[in-house]
Amino acid sequence: MTKIAWVFPGQGSQAQGMGVTLQETEIGKQKFQQAEEILGWSVLEICEAGDERLSQTLYTQPCLYTVECILVDLQKQEGKQPDLVAGHSLGEYVALYAAGVYDFAEGLKLVKRRAELMSTAAGGKMVALMKFDRNILESAIASEDNVVIANDNSEGQVVISGKPEAIDIVLEKVQAKKAVELNVSGAFHSPFMAQAANEFTQVLDTITFKDAQTPIMSNVDPTPSTSASAIKQRLIEQMTGGVRWREIMLNFPHQGITEVVEVGPGKVLTGLIKRTNKELNLSNISA
Repeated sequence: MTKIAWVFPGQGSQAQGMGVTLQETEIGKQKFQQAEEILGWSVLEICEAGDERLSQTLYTQPCLYTVECILVDLQKQEGKQPDLVAGHSLGEYVALYAAGVYDFAEGLKLVKRRAELMSTAAGGKMVALMKFDRNILESAIASEDNVVIANDNSEGQVVISGKPEAIDIVLEKVQAKKAVELNVSGAFHSPFMAQAANEFTQVLDTITFKDAQTPIMSNVDPTPSTSASAIKQRLIEQMTGGVRWREIMLNFPHQGITEVVEVGPGKVLTGLIKRTNKELNLSNISA
């Protein structure tokens, strides 16, 4: 029996022209118009221009959320439904929409505020590491109070986040074959986002979450859940907690998943899954 998971990419998967053809659909027209009313600017315009704004957190996150939600609607219009959903960082907000936890507008309001808070964060940095010794990395982080693993993407790829000087010490100890500093304003998915998380919680408190119609594997807890209260609590923790994507991928077979569909621009997540779970059937839906 085929069991399908839908996964949704986050910041970093954006690309010029993403979603532009979706304006030709009735669902796309409605969602783009609704997004413009909420945001005060045009998602279509930003995606079409593909200038520096598309790489700025303030614009990137609402654009990705809107485009991916339209793709979800189009899939459901064709009668397709997932058995499980998960999203990477920002993508988790689309997963919640796909699972019926909140409506499009409520989700976009959350994403808008999240993007505002993250874009004003300062004083930290994030570095992606490839080809490293995980034991050495974990030991180095354990000895430094001001660095955490922000994104555990796969066995051979992580992103560390924290204070710049502490990250430099960890990098010196780990000697990864490749280390790339990310173009972000702060130490996302780390305890240094605590103030932003507190402010974000105030917005979350104004929105009523429904129990999920489809189980969700959260970034901070890869155990499937449909509980509205558990899902909201996990979303609060996501701003200061790490993205446990490696564990999510490893959990797919244990949940009986045989096929994974990446819904959104690019193929970042299917690339990670392909190297981790070779037995799963993978496909992409983008626009």
